[in-house]
Amino acid sequence: MAIRKATEVFHDWALAGKDKGMERGHSNAVGKMLDFIFQEVEKSQKEFTAIDVGCGNGWVVRLLKEHPLCTSAEGIDGAQAMIEKAKEIDSDGEYSICQLPGFNPSKRYDVIHSMEFLYYLEDPKSMLKLFFDNWILQDGWLVVGIDHYLEHEDSLSWPEQVGVHMTTLSTQEWVDAWHEAGFSNISSWQAGEKEPGTLVIVGQKK
Repeated sequence: MAIRKATEVFHDWALAGKDKGMERGHSNAVGKMLDFIFQEVEKSQKEFTAIDVGCGNGWVVRLLKEHPLCTSAEGIDGAQAMIEKAKEIDSDGEYSICQLPGFNPSKRYDVIHSMEFLYYLEDPKSMLKLFFDNWILQDGWLVVGIDHYLEHEDSLSWPEQVGVHMTTLSTQEWVDAWHEAGFSNISSWQAGEKEPGTLVIVGQKK
């Protein structure tokens, strides 16, 4: 199978209506990720801004916007059809087509959320450093969910099955990458309904 860009695959999936299945499949793990985000912002009772990187049809952006302390939430994705769906569902929302790692935001955020994005990059460690240096405000959080990692054996066949590049790292290698990028207060856990589940890693810019 020829290797395709992940954004092209997800564009086709959006056209085929698979975005709703992705939303359902990720909802349990993302719920735990949002629980973490909301617990942290509620500790300080400060208003926050957020961005969802790889937002798909925008479902996480809409959940973020529902929180009373959230002043703005936006989504970016490299798949045109995903962004078009997000705008159809949420016409007042802020959704943009962006190709990473080349895109550089015009502002910084208190929270970056991302589910199933990083490992599609050739060099996800460099993206983590870009997040730290250029995307996150002081004391802000990066909260990421990863389903393709070394200990998740069923996921190791995905690159060939889907026909896209995936960077395969172990849990420890992912955690080390957060440290190398400069993050503090790093923790990781597994979430989701199935074992071994989504690897969730969080880190703060201090």
